[in-house]
Amino acid sequence: MAHAKTLEEANAQIAQLRADVEALKEGAHEFYAAKDDSREQFSGNKKMPSRGRPAPHALRIIKDCHEMDFKERLNTSSYVNVTFEEEEEEAAKIGYRINLADQTVYTSSFKLHDTCVNMVANLWNCPEPSDFAEKGVHAGAQTVGSTEACLLAGLCMKFRWRAWYRKKHGLTEEQVLAVRPNLIISTQFQAAWEKLFKYMDIEPKMMPTSVKTFNIRAEDVKAAVDDKTIGVVCIMGNHYGGQYDPVHEIDAALKEVNKAKGTQVGIHVDGASGGFIAPFQKYLPPWDFRLDNVLSISASGHKFGESICGTGWVVWRQRAGLSEHVAISVSYLGGKGESYTLNFSRPASGVYVQFYKFMRLGFEGYSALESNMMAVSKFLRAKMCAMTHNGKPVFERLDKGDTGCLPVVTMRLNPAQGWSFDDIDLQHTIAEDHWYVSGYAMSYNHPTTEEKLPLFDDADIKSTMFRVVVKSNLTMYLAEDLLSAITGAVDKLIVSHPTTIERHAKKQKQHHGGHVC
Repeated sequence: MAHAKTLEEANAQIAQLRADVEALKEGAHEFYAAKDDSREQFSGNKKMPSRGRPAPHALRIIKDCHEMDFKERLNTSSYVNVTFEEEEEEAAKIGYRINLADQTVYTSSFKLHDTCVNMVANLWNCPEPSDFAEKGVHAGAQTVGSTEACLLAGLCMKFRWRAWYRKKHGLTEEQVLAVRPNLIISTQFQAAWEKLFKYMDIEPKMMPTSVKTFNIRAEDVKAAVDDKTIGVVCIMGNHYGGQYDPVHEIDAALKEVNKAKGTQVGIHVDGASGGFIAPFQKYLPPWDFRLDNVLSISASGHKFGESICGTGWVVWRQRAGLSEHVAISVSYLGGKGESYTLNFSRPASGVYVQFYKFMRLGFEGYSALESNMMAVSKFLRAKMCAMTHNGKPVFERLDKGDTGCLPVVTMRLNPAQGWSFDDIDLQHTIAEDHWYVSGYAMSYNHPTTEEKLPLFDDADIKSTMFRVVVKSNLTMYLAEDLLSAITGAVDKLIVSHPTTIERHAKKQKQHHGGHVC
């Protein structure tokens, strides 16, 4: 290319060079795509492609795949947070490169971890442990979701019980290993606990619940305790209806049982959903470490904690007799550190984003989020309860209501309407308007036998219900559109699934030459 003699010629040459570069890029794109024998079905490939692609093309495949998913902001089935500020996305990116297992390499990052543990422990009113001056942190850890937190808490209760049972019955270490303990839990357990029962040889003692409350009852727990019971799981915000188990009542019942039977049964509070909601609600009875028998609490930071997916937290009352059972001293990474988690390597992204949110929102910010979410759920609940058809309510409310629970709206189609469709049909019809809600049968599979059993002791196993989770991204504007989708779905189903009475009326009209709209 000749040297430019004028500024105009120089600019023209630069423009031509840019055009040539873009043409080369496009040619490379087409070359690699043409050479790839399996380019038509990227997600179904069994083998890695023989040749690579330009970065934009590889990313394009992922974007195309994501485009076919449900919109995450319209997914009211999931509790997981999906909205992030640019700054916290940047924090997450920084954390991708940091392995929290390397505590002596990334000491400052691990200090952020411990700072978060202390903030969570104080949020849940955990008493300062006797070794706090030495350790500088409560007994706790960031985990991969609340599932890992529940597994760790369950293991600690098992090992605590084992030491007690061995001493009481004069067994050797080998002999006590042959004894299978049990854990008392609601029929509305999360999948995390099924993993504990199957992986850790613990027998579930399922507590019945009522469709009127969704809660376990203190009297049932009291009757179920025996000397093989390692503890009781209380759910702060069950995933079906958002109700809180009466932890204070169960704590009182366990005090009586432990005194009468000489046991030491304690409570794990599964706060997967409520751990970052209940602390900001007024007038709740004590549910956390203020109760003597609460040994540990877990929560999902990625739900109402507003962190990224895969963030969980667990805090124990103290190390002695609890978290010390799962603590592993790590020294092969260039220094000495203590690990509570089931795995070692994990990115710091969850800690970084959780710390960002604690700094960004503070107690007042989380309180404001809770108030706003409860207000939106109240709006949805009131509108849905007001819907009628043929003079009867369309829905029957199953959730607790407007206070003292999660921001969750749980309903079922009114059985008195006599419709032939159910809440699962409603879920699928709502999805036609791009909204996703959860439809459930009122049944569960036993975690060890897989037998299908009734979820409630006073509702038919074949009955159904559906649930809307109100997260911080569900604005009033979006809630109005969701209501429109629900109303439209009901109307569609009524037309396409007439009741027995309506079918009979239609036949009568047709027989006499009439018309049914």
